[in-house]
Amino acid sequence: MLIEYKAIIYTLPVIGIFVYLFSGQYKSISRYLNRRTPYTYVKRNIFIILITCTLNYIFRFPNPSINVWLLMVILISILTFSCRFLISDLLINSEKNKKVTNVAIYGAGRAGVKLSNYLSEDPNYKICFFLDDADHLWKRQINGKNILPPSKIDNFKVDIDQILIAIPSLSKSVLREKIDFLKNKGLRVLSVPSIKDLTTGKYSISRLKNIAIEDVLGRDLIPISKEIIGTDIRDSVVLITGAGGSIGSELCRQVLRLSPKKLLLLERNESSLYEIDQELKNKFNTSVEISSILGCATDKSLLDKLFLLNKIKIVFHAAAYKHVPLVEINPLQGIFNNVFSTKLLCEACLNFRVRKFIFVSTDKAVRPTNVMGASKRLSELIVQGYANKLKNLGSDEKKYTKFSMVRFGNVLGSSGSVMPLFKKQISEGGPITLTHPDIIRYFMSISEAVELVLQASTLTKDGGEIFLLDMGDPIKIKDLAKLMIELAGLKIKDNNNPNGDIEIVCTGLRKGEKLYEELLINGDSISTENPLIFIANDYYLENEFLFSKLDILEDSIKKQDLENSLIVLSDLVKEWKNVNIIDN
Repeated sequence: MLIEYKAIIYTLPVIGIFVYLFSGQYKSISRYLNRRTPYTYVKRNIFIILITCTLNYIFRFPNPSINVWLLMVILISILTFSCRFLISDLLINSEKNKKVTNVAIYGAGRAGVKLSNYLSEDPNYKICFFLDDADHLWKRQINGKNILPPSKIDNFKVDIDQILIAIPSLSKSVLREKIDFLKNKGLRVLSVPSIKDLTTGKYSISRLKNIAIEDVLGRDLIPISKEIIGTDIRDSVVLITGAGGSIGSELCRQVLRLSPKKLLLLERNESSLYEIDQELKNKFNTSVEISSILGCATDKSLLDKLFLLNKIKIVFHAAAYKHVPLVEINPLQGIFNNVFSTKLLCEACLNFRVRKFIFVSTDKAVRPTNVMGASKRLSELIVQGYANKLKNLGSDEKKYTKFSMVRFGNVLGSSGSVMPLFKKQISEGGPITLTHPDIIRYFMSISEAVELVLQASTLTKDGGEIFLLDMGDPIKIKDLAKLMIELAGLKIKDNNNPNGDIEIVCTGLRKGEKLYEELLINGDSISTENPLIFIANDYYLENEFLFSKLDILEDSIKKQDLENSLIVLSDLVKEWKNVNIIDN
């Protein structure tokens, strides 16, 4: 038999080597073989057999039956990819560190399988089992690993170093529940990117990350179709003030995705403006014209020129001084910047027939106890004043501009938030400092806040509305600090655990600081089309009184008359009491 087919025995290896060299098979890296590799070998081996069979026919060598040829394809394929997989395993085993990370994957869906396939090629990880809430998956396997109910995690004998949550579609509330459950068992928890990050291509499934505080706090918003928001913004010239700030820069990103005709960025901080300008131009594949203007929203000449030359149709006013302690020390600068930037922008919108003006406000404007909050409340009253101006004109042609405001709570990660401070203190080994153990705040992420601004901008009808979000239950700042410590994989240092990593120290309330914040002044609100967005039914001032007092306030600030400026401010914001101001 062998003698009869010796021509095949001699030619087959030669042809095989030639085909493998020609096709580049030798170039594949053995340690990165995947499930498609065997199919590649089979196809090449069939090609080799066909060439050998053709040569045998041409040179009239004996040709075996078709069954023998098929058997040879199978045997050669088994031999080639068995050798290759053996080499792959040897290479991977030779690379293993002494310490292998034992992981369990929470989520036996598509994301969990993809993550499992990725980690199986990494010698530093060992997948021990899967966890899933779906009972029909229990006792089944993925890649030879059991799928267990979360309640059985304590029964597994191997010590788990990490739990990897591979369910990118989880809502924040459910994710928070799972984290609490796993943290109580002393396990370190990581997650894969969200559906949004995966679909936009920002991250791949293989990018494991520590769970950020933004992932679990705030509300899951009910989205308005981008078509609805986009119809308003698409092909319009949009101005964003405070474009380099946390809210302003996120507004820039989200507005840019809605294809405006032109995007104007107004910012007084040079480095912040440069950063957002470079990010928008380098990271966004867009043909939208982006114009970055270094200047201040209190500069009337600059504003008039911008509105005249660019035919602006939509304005998002996010520029403000918002650090409570700094504005308490520098009240005149805070009042002038926050109040008169708003007044000048409203006036420009009215004069140049801007279609929409949206003012970004804060919950600190509700019954304010500090100058910053009072200045934001006065800014709200100014926006309402301009909306009332239009209503009283009686001409439909002059009712062109829709003035509205969006009021929300603390924004995680913004420059005025405690989160950057807590992150810095944790990275430095602590302690975390907070002003009072019982202080509470509403929270949302920066992206949530901007989504609210954009969604609310589509809901304005008559003008003068103050939109606010049902933000759920407030959270204690102390609980926020604890959660950030735990998400960083560290332990709290206190009397119960003196050997912990990070201590929490209370320093006392600052001047003008409240224990809790509110979103409504009179506790009354009106629902909208979006069940998470409401309209505050707050008081407003008569325009004659408002604008006459504003003239006096502006004159007092120009004269650096602090006492009279604060008296006028308290006349305008009647619920603010001038008791926490530092005297000159």
